[in-house]
Amino acid sequence: MLVDKDYFDGWMKRFMERFDTLENRLAPTPAPMKERPTYNGELLLDNQDLCLMLNITKRSLQRYRSLGWLPYQKIDQKTYYLESEVEKFIKERMQRIQKTKGLS
Repeated sequence: MLVDKDYFDGWMKRFMERFDTLENRLAPTPAPMKERPTYNGELLLDNQDLCLMLNITKRSLQRYRSLGWLPYQKIDQKTYYLESEVEKFIKERMQRIQKTKGLS
């Protein structure tokens, strides 16, 4: 049985359109970005943000706060950190590591 080229191309076009439709339906929709809180125009980071960013546990984060190494703000019983303070904390820790290893 021979099939006409135009007939074959028409069916292939329909198949491809159907596959594209299915692919679009199955594609994951991006999660909505959570609105980032700010304080005086500066980005605030919460515990989860900081733990993920620094690859540390919540307990380590608590220790840094308790030692006074990392300033924080309490807003509605939730702990936040100013982005500039986090950057300062990271720079200070890196400098201490470099000094203890004799890299500076």
